[in-house]
Amino acid sequence: MGTADATGINPLTAPASAPARVVVVGGANVDLKAHTLAPVILGTSNPGLTTQTAGGVARNIAENLARLGVAVSLVSAVGRDSLGDALLDDSKLAGVDVRFVMRVNEHLTGTYMATLDHEGELLVAVSDMTVLSVLTPTTLHDRRAVLRGATWVVADGNLTEPTLNHLMKLAAEVGIPVAFEPVSVPKALQIRSSVAAGFPPHTITPNLLELGALVGRDVPDRLADIRAAAEELHAQGIDTVWVRRGQLGSLLSMPGTYTELPTIPAKVADVTGAGDAMLAAYLAALLAGVAPVGAARQGHAAAALTVESTHTVSPTMTREAVVERLG
Repeated sequence: MGTADATGINPLTAPASAPARVVVVGGANVDLKAHTLAPVILGTSNPGLTTQTAGGVARNIAENLARLGVAVSLVSAVGRDSLGDALLDDSKLAGVDVRFVMRVNEHLTGTYMATLDHEGELLVAVSDMTVLSVLTPTTLHDRRAVLRGATWVVADGNLTEPTLNHLMKLAAEVGIPVAFEPVSVPKALQIRSSVAAGFPPHTITPNLLELGALVGRDVPDRLADIRAAAEELHAQGIDTVWVRRGQLGSLLSMPGTYTELPTIPAKVADVTGAGDAMLAAYLAALLAGVAPVGAARQGHAAAALTVESTHTVSPTMTREAVVERLG
């Protein structure tokens, strides 16, 4: 496990002679969002506003990392359509290396359609990530050169289980730690076979429902219950379990130690992408030499900046803005 020394620097993630680079593997899609202007009335049309922005969990994490000054490569798949063109253009403009993103004819670019209430909270969403079916173990293996020299790999739960398993094995073979973002309860379960095969992720970022899925039981939002579930995952080889608790903040757990972290107050415009920003800012801080607890605090600051923006990735996201938000 990476621990801070007396200076507060994490020796496993502090800057080295070679510049840090992160490889992010998973979903890239267009976010289509509808915001109601008043409390929702079900079963009828509601007045509102609609927006279209670049999205996808992996792509969001990659863009946040780029905006935070980290060199980052994205491995994903998009269609040969106008939405795919826009996604790649927006990502490149933000500084993401998209050379390893597949372009395919047989599927449309993925979409995430979300309805949010007048306070910016998610009501319901539908995700179509069929295009990622082309990111198979074989096509991933063909792109394995992207891992050369990487400092971290980030994987999201949009990958198929065989592809995720192959990625975990490839990363383990070259000694690169993996951070896994579960995405949803069903998709969280896909990491279990990698863990059983001896290729656990270094870090995992579940919410309470996803944590419950990973340990096979409901986990109440109580400190003792969350800690017990996290320790079960530590026993399976997962070093860091960072549990998101909504308005109650988060719990950062490592074997034998944990820290509760509060949310940072924010005026919510749109909650989409907050978790993606949290993980990106956490990794960016680790790579800058910040100890894990301090890095998680920066993650919360990045989440606050994100929910105050109508964009899935805040265009004002920088390391300076994150540190300033901490006060």
